[in-house]
Amino acid sequence: MTKKRQKSKIPVPKAERVSLPDVVATPPSPQVTQKDAHPHENLDRASRAAVAYMSAGVSPHAFIAAWSDWAVHLARSPGRQLELAERAHENMAKLVGQAIAPKSETAPAFAPKPYDHRFRHPGWKTPPFKAMQQGFLAVQDWWDYATDHMRGLRAEDADRTRFMARQFLDLWSPSNFPALNPEIIEETRKSRGRNLVDGARNFTHDVVTTVAQIHEPAPDGYKVGEDLACTPGEVVFRNDLFELIQYAPKTENVQSEPVLIVPAWIMKYYILDLSPQNSMVKYLVEQGFTVFMISWCNPTASQADLSLEDYRKRGVIAALDAVNAIVPERKVHAVGYCLGGTILAIAAATMARDKDDRLASISLMATQVDFAEAGELLLFLDESQIAFLEDMMWEKGYLDRPQMARAFSTIRSEDLIYSRAVRRYFLGKQDVPTDMGVWVSDTTRMPARMHSEYLRGLFLENRLTAGRFAVEGRVIALKDISAPIFAVGTETDHIAPWKSIYKTQLFTDSDLTFVLTSGGHNSGIVNPPEPERGHHRVSHRPAGALYIGPDAWFAQNAPQPGSWWPAWKAWLGERSSGRSAPPPMGAPKSGLVPLVPAPGTYVHQI
Repeated sequence: MTKKRQKSKIPVPKAERVSLPDVVATPPSPQVTQKDAHPHENLDRASRAAVAYMSAGVSPHAFIAAWSDWAVHLARSPGRQLELAERAHENMAKLVGQAIAPKSETAPAFAPKPYDHRFRHPGWKTPPFKAMQQGFLAVQDWWDYATDHMRGLRAEDADRTRFMARQFLDLWSPSNFPALNPEIIEETRKSRGRNLVDGARNFTHDVVTTVAQIHEPAPDGYKVGEDLACTPGEVVFRNDLFELIQYAPKTENVQSEPVLIVPAWIMKYYILDLSPQNSMVKYLVEQGFTVFMISWCNPTASQADLSLEDYRKRGVIAALDAVNAIVPERKVHAVGYCLGGTILAIAAATMARDKDDRLASISLMATQVDFAEAGELLLFLDESQIAFLEDMMWEKGYLDRPQMARAFSTIRSEDLIYSRAVRRYFLGKQDVPTDMGVWVSDTTRMPARMHSEYLRGLFLENRLTAGRFAVEGRVIALKDISAPIFAVGTETDHIAPWKSIYKTQLFTDSDLTFVLTSGGHNSGIVNPPEPERGHHRVSHRPAGALYIGPDAWFAQNAPQPGSWWPAWKAWLGERSSGRSAPPPMGAPKSGLVPLVPAPGTYVHQI
C-alpha cells in the first residue's frame, strides 16, 4: 500500500500551482498607498477620490446599482405592485379613520421605531401635529414594505435600497422643520426666539469646526488623564504602533495570571477606562487582577503601509511578549473588544497552530469572527465601495476621522443626526457632556493598507471562517483554539449584531461561555455593577458540545438582572491558579522600564 501511494504522487507543474489567493491573509487588491502607477491610472484615482470626498465616501455606483436592481424587479412583478397599492390604500384608510374617529378612540395607527426619539414631545399627540406625525410614519411604513426582499432581488440591494429610502425620508421628517415641530414652536414662544439665535450660533460653530477640521478640547470635568483614563499605572513598553500600560495594583495579593486587553484601534482605548465609576480597568484592578492595556497610536500619512499583520505581530504578540517578561512563567488572560477582539482571535488561532499555549483564556467583547451577518455596516461594502474608499485613502494615506464618524452616524440617523441637529440648531441647546460622549468624539484615523486588508479579507470575503485566512503563508483555523472562551454580545448592537457574535460557537470547539447583555455596542459592554441596571443572559457550552441556534438559545436562557461583569470576574478567577504578590512595574532586566505615567502619550495624539 505504501509503495502504491508513493507512486501516485505526481509532481504538479509550477504553472498549475495557482492556489495562493486562497491561502494569503491579504487578498490581491490595488495598492492603496502607491502613487507610482501609470499617470492615467493616477488621474482616475484622483478623480474618484475627489468624488468620494463630496459623497462622504459613499460610492454612487453601489447605490445606483441597488436602485436599478430593485426597480427592475418591481417593474416585472405585477403581483408585488398590487400589494404595494393595497398597502398604500390600507395606510390611507388608517389615517382617515383616525382623523374622523372621536378623540377618545384615536389610538395611534403608526408608532415610531424604538430607537426613534424625534416624536417624544407631548405636542405630537395633539392636532394638527399628530396628523403630520402619523402621515410621515405611514409613508415610512409603506417604504419599509416596498423595499422588503423580493424573489430574484439580491438581499443586499433590497437592504441598501431600504437604507437610502430611510435616509431620504428622515431628511423630510416634519420634526426637522421649525414651523411643523411643536417642541420648537413651544421653545420659541417661551424664549421669545432666543433658541433660534443660540441655534444659529451653534450651527456656525459646527460648520467652522467641521470644515477646518478643528479638534475641540474636552469639556471641563472630562479631561483625558485627569477625569477619564485616570486609573493609575505606567507605560512599560512603546513602539511605533502602540504603548503598553501596566496598571498599579490595588490589592495586597493579585491573581497570578495577568490580564492583557486589546481594544479596537478605530477609537481610543479608554472606552474601557472611562470615568472611575464606569471603568472596566478600575473594576478588574480592584478585584485583584494585574491588568495591561494596549493604547494604539493614531496613524498618520507616514504610517499608511501599516498592515493587519503589523497589528497582530507588532501589536498583540509584542504586547504579549512584554507581559510575559514582566510576569514570567504565567499564562495570560487575553481580552479583546470589537476590532481588537478580531485581531486577538486571529492571533490566538495562529498561536494554537504554532503550539504556543501562553493564553489562559480568551474574552471577546462585541467581537465578530464571522462577517456574513455583520449588520448594517455591510450596506457600505462591496467591491465598488471598497475601491472607492481605497482611492480616498490612496490620496491621504489613511481613512480620516469624519468619514468614520459619518458612517456610524448614518446607521442611526434619526437619533445621531436629526434629533441632535434639532436640539442644537432649533432648540438652541448644548450637548450635555458625558464620559462616553467625549470618547465618541475622540476619533482616530485608519491606516490605508490595514483598512483595505481588513475590509477585503474579513468583511467582503469573510476569509477567517471560510478557512482561507493565512498568517505567514499558512492557513489558520479558529477551531484549533483550545483555551476557554468568554464571548459577549449586546442586544441592540447595530455594529456587531449579537447573532453574528453568537456564531463564534459555530467555528470553535473549546469550552465557551456566551453572554448576551442589554444595551448597545458600547453601553452594553460598559456596564458596571453599580448602579445596577439592565440584564444579561449567560450559558456555558462544554468543549465539543453540539451547536444550538441563536433563537433556541435565547428561548432557553432567561435574563438575569444587573451587570455581566461579576459573572466574568468569577469566570476569570476560576481559570486562574491562585493569588500571589503583585509583579513589579515593568521588567528593567528585560529593558521594560516605566516610561511615563498612564494614560501615556499616544492617547493624546490628534
